[in-house]
Amino acid sequence: MDQEMNYGSDYHHIPATSIGSGVSTQVLPDVLCLTIQIVNIMFVGNPESNDFVLVDAGMPDSASEIISVTEERFGPDSSPKAIILTHGHFDHVGAVVELVKHWNIPVYAHEQELPFLTGKKAYPEPDPTVEGGMIAKMSPMFPNEPIDLGDHIEMLPVDGTIPHMDSFKWIHTPGHTPGHVSLFREEDRTLLVGDAFVTVKQEDLYKVLTQQQEISGPPRYLTTDWKAAKRSVEKLNQLNPKIAVTGHGLPMTGEVLTNGLTKLVKEFDQIAVPDYGKYVDKHMH
Repeated sequence: MDQEMNYGSDYHHIPATSIGSGVSTQVLPDVLCLTIQIVNIMFVGNPESNDFVLVDAGMPDSASEIISVTEERFGPDSSPKAIILTHGHFDHVGAVVELVKHWNIPVYAHEQELPFLTGKKAYPEPDPTVEGGMIAKMSPMFPNEPIDLGDHIEMLPVDGTIPHMDSFKWIHTPGHTPGHVSLFREEDRTLLVGDAFVTVKQEDLYKVLTQQQEISGPPRYLTTDWKAAKRSVEKLNQLNPKIAVTGHGLPMTGEVLTNGLTKLVKEFDQIAVPDYGKYVDKHMH
């Protein structure tokens, strides 16, 4: 069972952070969002129960912080039943190997994301030339080699259900990555978006540092398929979410979310798609 899991050879700590780093926000009684430097992870499940999961796995070197927040919320020695990944980019799997070793739990991701999580395939290189700002320019230093979770990674069930997240369904929202998923709970219209859209302009260092809230498309320097990204945002807008917790930026609710998402769909080519960059299809504009 215990074959060696490992990160890619270019795996390392990233010295980027925001004022939100280390802050946890209780979005709902059973949804806690924790910001690790510049990315969000979510704990889904009631604090008094031991039946909970972790959605996404933060930045490199963040395992001990994630474990201590878990124990603070769910009790000493508590562990989630599973880790659910929206996708496999470095800032969403940064602590996954240590967490899996510590908790000995399975990780689930979409079938099309598995090659990037089993060491078979690297994501396309980030694009430092993309329109956007400082973080885009820093993107070549981001880890890009695939990690290998061996037999600890499993495919999300094809019927849309999510192990240990009974009231949520996963929705395939590709564009940012081929196997990107968002998680939706119909009863209260809660959407865990991943990076299909975000609530901060992720390429803009100042906005990331200050967590200035505005609805934006997926992070530009890593998004390779803008047509699929646009369809995914349309799909999520049709769900009419009341609460959205995104991979980057503050959770968004109510009218701000509804209006922001409507505007993003209407003006996707202007708001989300960069004016230039190597993954920008001339037909998008």
